[in-house]
Amino acid sequence: MTLSQLGAFVFVARLGSVKAAAKALGVSEPAVSQSLAQLRRHLGDALLTRCGDRMVLTEGGRRLLGIASQMVALGAQAVAAVQPGRPSRLHVVMDAGLAEYVAGPLLCLFTQRKPADATTGVAATAETPLLLTSRLADVALGAQLTGEGLVSRPVLRCRLIVVGSPRGRRDHWLVGPSGTDPASDTSRLLSLLRVQESQVRVFANQTAAWKAAAEGAGVAPATAHLVSSQLRRGELVPIETPATPLPAYWYATTLEPAIRPAAAGTFLDFLTTPAATQVMRTPDEGIPRSRFRPPVHVSIWS
Repeated sequence: MTLSQLGAFVFVARLGSVKAAAKALGVSEPAVSQSLAQLRRHLGDALLTRCGDRMVLTEGGRRLLGIASQMVALGAQAVAAVQPGRPSRLHVVMDAGLAEYVAGPLLCLFTQRKPADATTGVAATAETPLLLTSRLADVALGAQLTGEGLVSRPVLRCRLIVVGSPRGRRDHWLVGPSGTDPASDTSRLLSLLRVQESQVRVFANQTAAWKAAAEGAGVAPATAHLVSSQLRRGELVPIETPATPLPAYWYATTLEPAIRPAAAGTFLDFLTTPAATQVMRTPDEGIPRSRFRPPVHVSIWS
């Protein structure tokens, strides 16, 4: 019985499917299925069975889940502990839009002030609480999260608007990957405006969606301060809708103070400083090449 096998079980149990677990862990579905099969053979119990489109726990699986979750979290703590002399480890997860624009400049500024081995990852809102409680992530930045042992703090107030070309079409809605997350601000806006699924076009990243909107292919939801430079240059114009401007907040979520890693607490305090607020509001100045780190998926498989 290994941490990888227990991790596969915990993530499938919490997220309801092998596909969702593999996506959250940044590995292939066969890797998750293989680890789960090995654990089943070792313990002599199915642990999870299919019910409709979800995987549900057997009686043995229910008894195992709490213990397995603790073991996965302790395994992550053990890895972090056996690093004498190294900077503190900090892993921050956020949705794809924030990771695209904010992650690099924000962590660059933080590590300049507080030496840390800091990385970022992309995760959907539904996956994030499990990443935090399993200690595979230290801080989540984005939507407000609730759950046992979690604390969410607002760190930035912003506005969601709709942008497009002055003469562009209005029947297509252009979104980045965040538009596929039901808990994102983009999805909230689309729901308020009752946009039909057939009208939505998803792009590989938010920049591509805004570029297509500037070319007249449709309209796009946008966080106002992130698209301000395109508005100033006239590449995009605000499009009036009954639901915009829509107030929104970015939240930082961590474990409760008594159990959160020290680096997470330090980063949480940093997010409330004027310098951090400035970077989140104007992240388009770039960072030194030597300090650039691309977003990565969280993984417990090494």
